[in-house]
Amino acid sequence: MTLPQRSRTLAVASLVVATATLALSGCAKSENANDAGGDNGQAAQAVRTPAASSGPGCKLETYGAPKLDLKDAIVGFSQSEKEANPFRIAETQSIKDEAAKVGVKKLLTTNAQSQLPKQISDIQDMLAQGAQFLIVAPLNSDGLEPAFQAAAAKKVPVLTIDRKVNATACKDYLAFLGSDFVEQGKRSADAMIKATGGKGKVAILLGASGNNVTTDRTKGFVDQIKAEAPGLEIVAQQTGEFARDKGQQVMEQLIQSKPDISAVYAENDEMALGAVTALKAAGKSPGKDVKIVSIDGTRNAVQALANGELNAVIESNPRFGPLAFATVQKFYAGEEIPENVIIADRAYDDANAKASVGGAY
Repeated sequence: MTLPQRSRTLAVASLVVATATLALSGCAKSENANDAGGDNGQAAQAVRTPAASSGPGCKLETYGAPKLDLKDAIVGFSQSEKEANPFRIAETQSIKDEAAKVGVKKLLTTNAQSQLPKQISDIQDMLAQGAQFLIVAPLNSDGLEPAFQAAAAKKVPVLTIDRKVNATACKDYLAFLGSDFVEQGKRSADAMIKATGGKGKVAILLGASGNNVTTDRTKGFVDQIKAEAPGLEIVAQQTGEFARDKGQQVMEQLIQSKPDISAVYAENDEMALGAVTALKAAGKSPGKDVKIVSIDGTRNAVQALANGELNAVIESNPRFGPLAFATVQKFYAGEEIPENVIIADRAYDDANAKASVGGAY
């Protein structure tokens, strides 16, 4: 993701102070969760500094929205994908928990089930139910224009999280909160170079098409490999739709069509875990015969890393509740909100995985 250069330092500092004091709670756990011990410090979602944000800032009067007290407000949250993925489970739970914590009068929640028309109608339905502020996890970077237009007609601000939309900040939507996905891809490439010694044949399990997460994670990885490890050859790029079963199917096909693959970059943990299953079934040793690097930081993936079945995991923190509602509160307090508020993501490797399992989502 190429971010605009103009920085809003004061707004960033304000957001950092606000979010640093917020404790995160109630994050749902993925299957086979282990609550014993572990480093729970990684639960907190923090704004990255410096260059934590960029783009022209947005104030309440600029956006043209009426003043709002969250304790007397109806807030809507539109989730994009079915909650079979630990990232989505943790994200939705975080929004619910923080809404309760700050005392939102009523929180409406919907799930688009990975269908763009449904996400549009979900948002329109929440507006019809009186939603006065919307938090949206977009399914795709394009296509939500009818929903945003409906919100604008009612002067309802829209805060986007985890995926960027191709629209105008402070007009079509308020701001974007999320990770630097190009940087995630770059860090994944660095981890892959370390795991492979910079040599071998790599397959990329791409995420879902049509959103900036997939595009940016691919760009960051490919560009970094090209620049730093010409001995690593990318021999396949195939979508696994961010799903474990699809990742397994793609890996099964690749084992047959390209048996000399020695490394896999999965653009989320679910696809990586599907690849692990496929490799085991083929009599290969994931993490050894085939190096695997993925992105997300789910508990199952961090456990697989601790078990030696993955080689590195770059976090993409889904616990948006505290940062989202801190941003909403500051917006209604008259403070300027940067166009992009970028969070800091940690990295897991064989040195910290075992101690980190208990705090992963």
